[in-house]
Amino acid sequence: MNHELKLDIGTLYSFLLVLARISGAFIYVPLPGIKAGPEPSRAILALSMTFVLFSSWPSIDASHVNIALLTGWVLAEAGLGLGVGLAASFLMEGFQMGAQIISLQAGYSFATTVDPASGADSPVLLTVAQMTAGLLFFATGMDRQILLAFGHSLTSHPPGQFAVSPEIATMLIQTGGTIFVTGLRLVLPLAGLLLLVEISLAMLSRLNSQLHLMAMAFPIKMLLSLALLAWLVLIFPKVFSQSSGRILHLVQALLA
Repeated sequence: MNHELKLDIGTLYSFLLVLARISGAFIYVPLPGIKAGPEPSRAILALSMTFVLFSSWPSIDASHVNIALLTGWVLAEAGLGLGVGLAASFLMEGFQMGAQIISLQAGYSFATTVDPASGADSPVLLTVAQMTAGLLFFATGMDRQILLAFGHSLTSHPPGQFAVSPEIATMLIQTGGTIFVTGLRLVLPLAGLLLLVEISLAMLSRLNSQLHLMAMAFPIKMLLSLALLAWLVLIFPKVFSQSSGRILHLVQALLA
């Protein structure tokens, strides 16, 4: 008996729209090493996630779809995926913002290492912050929450029915402020300690101008910063979890 495989055009349209939504998110979702990896691996990952969600693909009547309508749908789905990925990346950017705030004052901006994500030279604290945020992203289950939201979104907002609203765009912009809030919460104790060290050294220099405190300033600040950072690591998961609540609220607003 001969069997003939038939593929409906509407199914192809559904595949294209779901792939556009998933691929847009993978551009910004902070998966460690995904940006430095080869292009085929990222494409295979997006395709795999699209096929995993096959049971939730929408049913599209191809007879009512033209090129202009399909192009608009693809752009809307890609924009939705980009918005979700950008919201998820706010968490990692908050940790990097904190590292940027204290790198220069702590004296670690003079030491660079290879950034595993981009392959370029980056300050040590910035690279450590990026790797820590990537680890916490998986340790706190944010990856599962985002994938679960994507799965539900194909039912609540089937591809082809999403429309960008000013409220969602405003919420995305306002949530971007979590980058600065998270960064300051992480390093505010360390910034205060470094300020006290600077004031103390300035007072000693004022009392005795023959002391060469510049040669001692960097070792003192680097050692104190390292000691305080070792203690602040204990609160990093709590700050990450609290900041992720607002991010998940935005992701659910986009997809739910």
